[in-house]
Amino acid sequence: MRTFRHARLFAAAGITLATLALTACDNGTGTKDEGASKLTPTAPASPTDDTKGSQPTNSDSGKPSQTNQTTEKTNKTTDQTDKSTSNPAICNGSNTKVTAQPVSRPLNHMLLTVTNTGSKACSLMYYPVIRFDEMQWVPQPMPDSKPQAVPTLSPGASGYAGVLLAAADGSGDGGTTGKKLTIAFQGGTPNTSGGASATPPLPAKGVYYDSSMSVTYWQSDMANALN
Repeated sequence: MRTFRHARLFAAAGITLATLALTACDNGTGTKDEGASKLTPTAPASPTDDTKGSQPTNSDSGKPSQTNQTTEKTNKTTDQTDKSTSNPAICNGSNTKVTAQPVSRPLNHMLLTVTNTGSKACSLMYYPVIRFDEMQWVPQPMPDSKPQAVPTLSPGASGYAGVLLAAADGSGDGGTTGKKLTIAFQGGTPNTSGGASATPPLPAKGVYYDSSMSVTYWQSDMANALN
């Protein structure tokens, strides 16, 4: 009976050793490998608002904005305009183009047009001093045509004066036909020279005038010159 008990013990021990041997074969160390601990991956931290604010942008902050460039151009143009009109020259034959054109209405009138061909503004002082051929007298201005301000012409702009050539009722005398017209410009004070005169061409048949001839002051508006 003791022998049977010993046999059972040996059998149990054999089972235990076989189990340990199998376990040792699994990991080579005699200890069961439970596997690497599974760690939950941590997502990379997103940049905070402060970090985002420090990130470089695609815009080039070193270049002026389009609005600033436009403003600078506008300011430069304004400055140039201010300089050209703040200290105008006197309009005369050297910085203007002058035309003389008889008109059908009003009757017996001629329109003088002065266009600024210079690079800066010029002022038309008082009224034109006109002379046909070798005429020895000066037509006087119409007092009620004097403007409230001296016409100042920016480059390319025009001013005007009207000439009453002869009285419509025939009250004038000494009527004759002028073939050549000379226009003198006045300076800063009345009856002083404003510089070079002009000799605009006349129609081939000439222009008839008599002793009633008179002129308007220089005007900024054509209608005022003919009224």
